[in-house]
Amino acid sequence: MSTQTQAAAATVQAQPVTKTIRASGTDRGNPWTYIPLVLLSLTFILPLLFMISSSFKPRNQILNDLTSWRAFVPVGDLSMDNYVGVFDRVPVGQFFLVSTIVTVSIVVLGLVVNSMAGFALARLRFRGRGLILGAIIATLIVPFETFAIPMVYLVSNLPRVVLHSDGFAFRMGWANSYEVLIIPFIANAFSIFLFTQYYSSIPKELDEAARVDGAGWLRIYRSVVSPLAGPAFATSAILTFLPQWNSYLWPVIQNEDMRPVQVGMR
Repeated sequence: MSTQTQAAAATVQAQPVTKTIRASGTDRGNPWTYIPLVLLSLTFILPLLFMISSSFKPRNQILNDLTSWRAFVPVGDLSMDNYVGVFDRVPVGQFFLVSTIVTVSIVVLGLVVNSMAGFALARLRFRGRGLILGAIIATLIVPFETFAIPMVYLVSNLPRVVLHSDGFAFRMGWANSYEVLIIPFIANAFSIFLFTQYYSSIPKELDEAARVDGAGWLRIYRSVVSPLAGPAFATSAILTFLPQWNSYLWPVIQNEDMRPVQVGMR
């Protein structure tokens, strides 16, 4: 085939591509394609604008502005009294401190415990491994509301170590303590399943090579496999942090100084 024939064939083949590109560019320039997107975005933006603008208004003005566009705009008698009043009425700083301590502790301890459990289920071979993994996955279908009351009864009868100036002593019940807010939520079935699946995708030849060099299972978990599981650690941390920070249904704190932010603000 001559050079001119090849150039003509290439030109014919390139024409549909050019038309496709031009058609795509025409669609992007059509303003009618943006109207549904703008209307849809307003359904999400307007409630946020109303919340923000109302936070600077007194209660009477909020009710008066509900029938006009002024409800979504910070106009009128604006002040910071609502924000100042929150800190005057309740110890918001203490609530945030408790939530931070509890949530960070659950995330950090959960990453260690759940990743080690997932490592054992994915890399070790022992009898009953499949049954244990199946039981862990089965707990995902059980809502927290069904076993919240039995958990309250359980933690109310567990011993707790209390430090004194002259030593330490044991007391019954975990109510009004950090233990009851942290320990029951460290182990997470979804995180264990996530780590199990991720560790299973890592080649097991790495374990064999490390075992030949004299490394034990703990060293393999810490220095060989876990550095390769960064995405699983990040995903587990995010999916653990969000529900724990927003946790509300756990009725074991009567002391106001020990309440997390969601319960305290309520």
